[in-house]
Amino acid sequence: MSASGPGRQPSLASVIPMSRRGKPEAAARVLGQYLRDLRRERGLALKDVAEPIRGSAAKVSRLERGVSPPKERDVEDLIAFFKIPEGPAQEIRTLLRQAQESPWWDEFRDVMPGYLRRLIGLEGSALGIYTYENHVVPGLLQTANYARAVIRTALPGKSAADIERRVTLRLTRQGLLSSPQRPVVMALLDESILHRPVGGAEVMCEQLEHLLQVSQLPRVHVRVVGFEKGACRVPCYPITRLHFGDGGPTQVVYVELLGKATYVTSAAEFERYRIVLDRVNQVAEGWQESQDLLHRALAKYRSREQD
Repeated sequence: MSASGPGRQPSLASVIPMSRRGKPEAAARVLGQYLRDLRRERGLALKDVAEPIRGSAAKVSRLERGVSPPKERDVEDLIAFFKIPEGPAQEIRTLLRQAQESPWWDEFRDVMPGYLRRLIGLEGSALGIYTYENHVVPGLLQTANYARAVIRTALPGKSAADIERRVTLRLTRQGLLSSPQRPVVMALLDESILHRPVGGAEVMCEQLEHLLQVSQLPRVHVRVVGFEKGACRVPCYPITRLHFGDGGPTQVVYVELLGKATYVTSAAEFERYRIVLDRVNQVAEGWQESQDLLHRALAKYRSREQD
């Protein structure tokens, strides 16, 4: 978004691609970026804007980063504080309504931790999703039976009904891969994933066949990180980098740990993770060799099925 003086407000319509409008997470991020630009144009620090919304610098920062749905009272107070003309103010209110809409995943709130809710929202507005997994197939590429086996192992005390709701959530989340505005997806899989028999041979056959199928889709890339090449380059935890182009922060890194997750947006920390992912990408096998490794693993599990 280009800077403009107090008398010439930047156009919100110009920074929100049509394909991204109406998505709560995208709307919150664009609104936050717009408010940040207004503050910076006036030479104000976060603490200078905290008092008008009865909060702290941290609260203003959260609003500007779009990490949670904005509150109407806070936004209206900022419209008054910045003396925003009626035209741009109405655009802001439209964004506010979009940011406060209930997303599709809201119905799964009972089986979804807060950190995952944010990730799913970010996925829906991302232009690119680049992920490295070292233990299981990424959730966006899992089959129902594979997902069921993974969830059962991770949550052994959950009921069958609870597990099925989580499987449904995971499969519904994959809808973005077939949407007209689907992002570029680069999935880097540690080779050990191909040889870890999650759910047994039949489930693995189905899962590997699915990986071979989705790797043929436009904008979806599945590459295997071989044992030898990746030995000294891969991290011991999964990393996902999301790239955006809707006017908010351009990139976010998501690192999932046991029972929690970290979102990295600061430039210095983000750069560290970007370098790690780039190194993994450099040692990953190319498309054809990755296909060959998937086919070999599939042949191995098919032979087990026949035993």
